[in-house]
Amino acid sequence: MCELLGMNCATPTDITFSFKGFSQRAGITSDHADGFGIAFFEQKACRLFIDCQSAVHSPLADFIRNYPIKSRNVIAHIRKATQGKIELENNHPFMRELWGRHWIFAHNGDLKEYWPQLCGQFMPVGTTDSERAYCYILQELRYRFGKDEPSLQQIFDFLAEVSPKIAEYGTFNFILSNGQALFSYATTNLHWIVREWPFQQAHLVDMDVEIDFSQVTKPEDRVAVVATAPLTDNEVWQKYQPGELIWFQDGKVQQIAHTTIQRLVNAS
Repeated sequence: MCELLGMNCATPTDITFSFKGFSQRAGITSDHADGFGIAFFEQKACRLFIDCQSAVHSPLADFIRNYPIKSRNVIAHIRKATQGKIELENNHPFMRELWGRHWIFAHNGDLKEYWPQLCGQFMPVGTTDSERAYCYILQELRYRFGKDEPSLQQIFDFLAEVSPKIAEYGTFNFILSNGQALFSYATTNLHWIVREWPFQQAHLVDMDVEIDFSQVTKPEDRVAVVATAPLTDNEVWQKYQPGELIWFQDGKVQQIAHTTIQRLVNAS
């Protein structure tokens, strides 16, 4: 499967420290080497970088590791292909426009025999189950709210309704953002942490790199980080419960919902 990384911040922040450790999992500390992607929001629009090369070897990934692009919402993905060939169109994150905003989505998991009925407004470019799920989510959002852009609360409530239905088909861990907030859902492995004043030191799991955040931050800074597995070994990360949906805004948890995935209930 793949691995996810997301960041939501109170003030524009770079993700270079987290991405340095995360990208090691694309061939050095793990085998997620079938491509990578990362998206940086700037208001309604987004900078999206994707590459079929591993995040260990890609010149684009090297650029991201060393160039501090600042954003309040970032989503990254390293791929280990389960469905779809190793081609550019199958790399996450995926981007579409809805209500005059870019929407970004990345998925970790494997949805078995998942073929939702799509009307044509949002169609997959590639051949992954992930992109099919993404197109279905946007399609259903458009059906539900029409031409009127919903509030973040309405988006969260909608995701709490639709996510467990998709999760009946298999592992469905995802991160989604429209540039205003970051939403994440888990059925298996996903973790989160909030860093805020007074900041402390952090040491990466995947390489011997440490940073003292108190030396490079201000009291108004606050950062929420979501990752498939904890990125640091000297901080306390929270593990998602199966069926848990979290809405992050301004670098903190805005709301949590616990959903029921019937296949997991039946298996317990």
